[in-house]
Amino acid sequence: MPLGKDRLLPGLLTAALALAAAFGIHRLVPVLPAMTLAVVLGLLAANLPGTAVWVAGRARPGLDFAGKHLMRGGIVLLGLKVSIMDVLGLGWLALLLIAGVVLASFAGTYLISRLFRLPAQTSLLIATGFSICGASAIGAMAAVRRIRHVDTVLPVALVTLCGTLAIGVLPLLVHPLQLTPLAFGAWTGASVHDVGQVVATAQTAGTAALGIAVVVKLTRVLLLAPIVAAAGLHQRFSAASATGKAAASALSGSQAAPDPGRLPPVIPLFVLGFVAMVGLRSSGWLAPGILDAGAALQDILLGAALFGLGSAVRIRTLLHTGSRALLAALAAWLLIALLGLAAALLMTV
Repeated sequence: MPLGKDRLLPGLLTAALALAAAFGIHRLVPVLPAMTLAVVLGLLAANLPGTAVWVAGRARPGLDFAGKHLMRGGIVLLGLKVSIMDVLGLGWLALLLIAGVVLASFAGTYLISRLFRLPAQTSLLIATGFSICGASAIGAMAAVRRIRHVDTVLPVALVTLCGTLAIGVLPLLVHPLQLTPLAFGAWTGASVHDVGQVVATAQTAGTAALGIAVVVKLTRVLLLAPIVAAAGLHQRFSAASATGKAAASALSGSQAAPDPGRLPPVIPLFVLGFVAMVGLRSSGWLAPGILDAGAALQDILLGAALFGLGSAVRIRTLLHTGSRALLAALAAWLLIALLGLAAALLMTV
């Protein structure tokens, strides 16, 4: 039964107030990305005595709506940031290196998560978020694999934590590693999870580092569609195979006939929307004002979604059940940092 507007309104208004606070803090302290602040404010709201009852009670339907549906709208608009021309401008060697980093990061993070005995679905979401574009990628993968909204909370918290860690740690390594601004920017773009976190990290080394970091990062974002499509095909074939086996068993009389229902989509509509926005941006038809408006709306939608997801995280539960997940995330963060550094040095040699 669909939720009425009166049930959604308290949560959506709460997310709007939190988002205004996140943007305000970001303006005062630009090094802190607004999206990261949105998650942190959600965590605080869920765990402070004065607000925990509110976000778990009357505000919960609207916050869950934001975490699921507004996230999808934000992913669509994320495509307006990706220009195929900018991506191709990196050159074929850089594109191959970036694709290699994403694939190796995805496989490595998934294997690390499984070695730490995390569930397969959690491992898949962590691998997707760490290797591509943070919480946005987690939301897309959860949709195509039909993973419950509540099961995305821990991966989003981990990808936000590790992305924030990169903001503080990577700039400290510029001088010890003797990195040029271009190499540092490429490293940041190849290894930091969220776009906002990439900007916050790379800008510490100047405009040259920031420019290449954003293009490398958006090249990783572009890989969201094919990876999600591959996951969708795998899910569809698995569902069809399971239905076929159950039908065969039913015909043999060993069990009741299955209800096949709807097969999962190969690619969710919002991911197709993301691809369409990439095409529009690359066409050059959109005026700068429209692109700026799209970027602002994307920040609003994703920020509200991330506050909604953060507000579902209980620190006590996270510490009790998420210690293995935290260790897996830190190991994956280190792996991606090393892979990204190697690729960056090869790109800028």
